[in-house]
Amino acid sequence: MHEIDAVDRRIINELQGGFPLSPRPYAEAAERLEMDEGELIERLQRLLDDGVLTRFGPMYHAERMGGGLTLAAMQVPEDRFEAVAEQVNAHPEVAHNYARDHVLNMWFVVATDRPDAIGETLKAIAAETGLEVFDMPKLREFFVGLRFEA
Repeated sequence: MHEIDAVDRRIINELQGGFPLSPRPYAEAAERLEMDEGELIERLQRLLDDGVLTRFGPMYHAERMGGGLTLAAMQVPEDRFEAVAEQVNAHPEVAHNYARDHVLNMWFVVATDRPDAIGETLKAIAAETGLEVFDMPKLREFFVGLRFEA
């Protein structure tokens, strides 16, 4: 893993604000960042490969599209954590999954195409893992941006 440099920070900061919708989005983004398209793609891939970025792609607002969204948590025995993570992450509705230092040590976001599919997904995960899944639906939405000083 490498340390992120000023260029990586600029890429992360810039692309959080949106990605061009055009025939050559990487070229357009690279131009805004005053770099070559190939360098941008290479740096993004390295950030993903090194685990600095866990994902690079669009974020959809499932609820505005008629779907459902929730945060869920589980208490997973440490000796089963990796296996349970694989079971949970195998569901296409699971957007991302986090390990936490807490009694509820696995947290994940579920996004579905229908609001009632949230319950179906959580029940399926509980049945597959044999563990209780705690549904923590959103009461209020906040946007927190992550910015790095260059």
